[in-house]
Amino acid sequence: MSVPEYATAFWVESPVNGELRRETLPAPAHDEVHVRTLYSGISRGTESLVFHGRVPESEYSRMRAPFQTGEFPAPVKYGYCSVGRIEQGPDALLNKTVFCLFPHQDHYVVPASAVLEVPANVPAKRAVLAANMETAINGVWDAEPMLGERICVIGAGVVGALVAYLCAQVPGAEVHLVDINPARRSLAEQLGVGFATPEQAPHDQDCVIHASGHSAGLRQALEWVGNEGRIVEMSWFGEGDVSIPLGGAFHSQRLTLKASQVGQLPPKLRPRWDYQRRLRLALSLLVDDRLDVLISGESDFTALPTLANKLFDRTSTELCHRLCYSQ
Repeated sequence: MSVPEYATAFWVESPVNGELRRETLPAPAHDEVHVRTLYSGISRGTESLVFHGRVPESEYSRMRAPFQTGEFPAPVKYGYCSVGRIEQGPDALLNKTVFCLFPHQDHYVVPASAVLEVPANVPAKRAVLAANMETAINGVWDAEPMLGERICVIGAGVVGALVAYLCAQVPGAEVHLVDINPARRSLAEQLGVGFATPEQAPHDQDCVIHASGHSAGLRQALEWVGNEGRIVEMSWFGEGDVSIPLGGAFHSQRLTLKASQVGQLPPKLRPRWDYQRRLRLALSLLVDDRLDVLISGESDFTALPTLANKLFDRTSTELCHRLCYSQ
């Protein structure tokens, strides 16, 4: 099958302004594959900061996506949740459905080593959650939940919900997903975890994992964790200062505040794990049909420039928005 001469990609042309661009598509080399995109997912937390031009200059290098083109703040082609089918490449991969950490684009050529086959028991439509699941796995590794622990996860976005879902599978663990939006209760129930608004949230927790993206949530984490408890911060705030009260229980109760970021594996796992093994695990964990509840909307890829302002608005209640590509 011949490779199209051109591809269409979504670019953040300038802060809060997105557009579709036509790009020349190269022919794949012997060790490369041509992928025809089926679906891509929008990871709202990070992509919203990129869309609004709020990536701090100090993080320009560290926050690059694997196949990002352009530079922060803009113009930039950004994204990392692409599912497609191999149109050209090694015989072992031909016609396989694969996941790739690639931006929103209808066709692309990447090294064969950059794609992972989607397991046969995981629908391609759900595989767009793989990058979010990978982030959640890393957060759970950093949190180190133990048998019977009391755990709160603050922020019922996709990553927070996945973290709560994974923690709830630890035998005896009492897990609450906490969010200011009471409508998220249904989401928690479908994933098999407890739910609470901040006013209802239990205190004296062994571990609190913060994934809301708002500094108020981190302050609440300091209030809800018990003596010698640990707090894992998974939010990325982008530009701006975050103020938290460290003059109260933080010192007297010997609390631990730890950052978790998907860009690095926990130190004690590095001798045995690499990024590909972690991503393969993430894909395998998407077998559960209940996870479809995290896909809150779907639209055609070509509509993204029109929808972007709404999808990336801070008031949006969208979870993972799935983009569909013409066949």
